[in-house]
Amino acid sequence: MATDARPAQPKTILRGHKTAVQVAAFVRNNERLLTGDSDGFIVAWDLTIMRPSAVWQAHTASILGIAGWGHDRIITHGRDNRLVVWKLTAEDEKVLSTTLPLDPASEARPKPWMLHVLEISTMNFCSFSYCPAYPENSPVTTADEILLAVPNTLSSESIDIFHLPSLARKHTVGFSPSSLPDPEGQKNGMAMSLSLFHHPTTSHLTLVAGYERGLAAVYQLDPNTSKWATTYQSNPHTQPILSLDVSPDKSFFFSSGADAIIAKHPIPPCPPSSGMIQDPIRIVNTKHSGQQSLRVRSDSLIFATAGWDSMVRVYSVKTMKELAVLKWHQQGCYAVAFAAVNLPQETSKPDNTTPEESGSTSKEITPIPKLVEMTVKEKRLHQAKTAHWLAAGSKDGRVSLWDVY
Repeated sequence: MATDARPAQPKTILRGHKTAVQVAAFVRNNERLLTGDSDGFIVAWDLTIMRPSAVWQAHTASILGIAGWGHDRIITHGRDNRLVVWKLTAEDEKVLSTTLPLDPASEARPKPWMLHVLEISTMNFCSFSYCPAYPENSPVTTADEILLAVPNTLSSESIDIFHLPSLARKHTVGFSPSSLPDPEGQKNGMAMSLSLFHHPTTSHLTLVAGYERGLAAVYQLDPNTSKWATTYQSNPHTQPILSLDVSPDKSFFFSSGADAIIAKHPIPPCPPSSGMIQDPIRIVNTKHSGQQSLRVRSDSLIFATAGWDSMVRVYSVKTMKELAVLKWHQQGCYAVAFAAVNLPQETSKPDNTTPEESGSTSKEITPIPKLVEMTVKEKRLHQAKTAHWLAAGSKDGRVSLWDVY
């Protein structure tokens, strides 16, 4: 990435947001980078030309979360108490504005077609998480149904799970006000970060949650009893958990908080053979408080955080050692996102990770067309899809794009 004499520099700076960039996500096999700001604007960046392909105001308040659903749908979650599913294809982009939020617009920017709108509480800063409605081995499989986890409207410690497109609430996980000794007895505080998925071993629906008190918990649904069991619970943080992310194989997850702690936690199958687990795999004091938007890359080799001190830090998944500090922004960073690197192409490992660490002794290579046989457009598309992009969004309204490891 860089030498001792020359610090790493971003490959590109994407300028266009007027206010702080709060969220970022790569979609469509890395062809697009979606960024959302504190005014509710979404920008879809075409990474083949590093220009906006669509700009619209999705919410009237700050964006809390954004994700791609399949190849043609986008989910956005705002502080205006709404979660919206938008239809956004390459054809749809042709009729949308490319005028960036930073630039004045003579008329209102058109919006993509709204497919679903869910009214939810956003009294805290917790974003949604979603997964397919059915596990991979289910006889019923469809890409048109998902389950979506959001904080409960009445109890900020509880989590609701909705089904889309029906918008029906299927589950409520955690404490309810009536079960507590007093209205202020919610001991864990607000839910701060969520991850919802089907456990690969048991296919049980699994919810990972981080709380204001610094507690991390894993809940799993027993399909035989339709009851939720707590299979893991630990409180390694002294301050609120700001973010968490689950490993691609769903065997562990990381959490980061307002303190300087980053913790690695197990995700046990349900039910665990020895009862509820309460010990993290590892706890590291990074001495850098306020690391949020923690993301694990799709090859499970590295993860990154966005720091209030304006630094983006890259860590080894295996050792949890700091591998790189990416400095370009002058104001705090709020969002990071990794492009997927497990698409059909050559895969590699961090320079200072040994083959034994990565679990592989050789590179895996899938044949691709020779670059000399590609058109300019095809070369740009190939670069967008295969670059190991790390995007960082900052309070300064800019997005830095790094090609790392």
